[in-house]
Amino acid sequence: MVLFAFIATSGFSQKKPRRELKAERKIEKQKLVEAMVTAREFVFNAHRAMPQGYRSMDLTTNPGSVEFHPDMIKSYLPYFGRATSAVAYSGSDGGIKFEGKPDEYTVTVKKKGYQVSAVVNGSNDVYRLSLFVGSEGSATLTIISDNRSTITYSGEINAPEKARE
Repeated sequence: MVLFAFIATSGFSQKKPRRELKAERKIEKQKLVEAMVTAREFVFNAHRAMPQGYRSMDLTTNPGSVEFHPDMIKSYLPYFGRATSAVAYSGSDGGIKFEGKPDEYTVTVKKKGYQVSAVVNGSNDVYRLSLFVGSEGSATLTIISDNRSTITYSGEINAPEKARE
């Protein structure tokens, strides 16, 4: 009986408690987020859109993303809101879709995450992107453009597809 108790307790002592495993996963996630943001190589996936002056909208059926690279930013986001110019809807679906080299691109370390700011000239508009990334990857992106009202998206950042393969 004593031998069985000794074997059972030694087997359990080798396993890590759930809290310890959870803390280790959290630290790993924070290191991954830090590496992606400082390398300026990640993808923001939007889950919710919050247009100015309208109610928020779930994007599960209409997802969007913004790819951040050191020398290129590509946006494929749906847009809900008011356009101040007919130029804003010259595209086929009126989303915020652009691709370009950022004129300005800064990453600032904040108390609970990172602030990423960029300015990109699209074909018909200038986009000012302000992205706050939490230490574990949750993110909020605000886009200000010359031809549309401001819109904010909430979501998360992930590694780009090429890096995952």
